Amino acid sequence: MLTSNIKFINYYKINKKKSELNKLKKLEWLKKFKFLLSFTKDYQYTYSKENIKKFKKFDNYKIIGMGGSVLGSKAIYEFLCHKIKKKFEFIDNLKPNIINQNRIKQKTLNIIISKSGNTLETVSNFSTFVRKNSSNIFITEKKNNYLRNLARKLKSEIFEHKNFIGGRFSVLSEVGMLPAELMGLNERKFKRFNY
Repeated sequence: MLTSNIKFINYYKINKKKSELNKLKKLEWLKKFKFLLSFTKDYQYTYSKENIKKFKKFDNYKIIGMGGSVLGSKAIYEFLCHKIKKKFEFIDNLKPNIINQNRIKQKTLNIIISKSGNTLETVSNFSTFVRKNSSNIFITEKKNNYLRNLARKLKSEIFEHKNFIGGRFSVLSEVGMLPAELMGLNERKFKRFNY
């Protein structure tokens, strides 16, 4: 039999108290799926409300990234656009449908997101759509990579993309919640789970 050498833990025998059992289950899940930490109320962002206060003055934002780096904030924006007064553009492919930059009189803040910091499409779109003197925020892993080095040269703000959070799971981390804050939304309201 295939399962003959597998040992199953009976949590009810370890401790019969339901609250203790729930704590134990949570710990086991968090060890296996560390990305779930970003779903908790206690998750510590690498930015603070004070950090991003200066970026809330912008009326136009471009979010540049691929896949999960953009999809979460794009979904939030499209779902709650009736509450959001600011203009957000999402550049998430090599043929984006972009508003002519010359028509926009206000300054634009660029938010460049890549977990690895080396995503070719993100780097290419950054080179194409970002001007020299523009304001930028970079969200990338805390390791030596192309975007982190570029951000240092441009003296731009860098926020850490935790290495244990993959793009598809990143909406409740810095990747989705920082843009949500800049949209004027409260990140705490996204984490009302009964756990």
